[in-house]
Amino acid sequence: MIFGSHVIVYSKDAEADRAFFRDVLGFPSVDAGHGWLIFALPPSELAVHPSEESGKQELYLMCEDLKAEIATLREKGVYCSEVHEERWGSVTKIPLPGGGVVGLYQPKQPTALSPTPA
Repeated sequence: MIFGSHVIVYSKDAEADRAFFRDVLGFPSVDAGHGWLIFALPPSELAVHPSEESGKQELYLMCEDLKAEIATLREKGVYCSEVHEERWGSVTKIPLPGGGVVGLYQPKQPTALSPTPA
């Protein structure tokens, strides 16, 4: 029986990104050994999009109030990208210390987590 999913974020500075997920985003974690943190994530959903190439994945965190989340992150010294309005949600990118980014969005469409958008 499948009971969950495991997301991998590749990083040029994994230690800094782990600290970011732990200290800034506040995700609980377990130490799998030698400081290798495995984080609990909020409930998730999966979308499969058509693409010219396979093997590309993206991570988007979801929130109910994007402006409030951006303000909270700014208080912690994190400056997100401009908000872009898409048909499916209001979207920003969160820069990671290791050079990557993760998306953050407030859904406009129904999600698998709730039948109607927040």
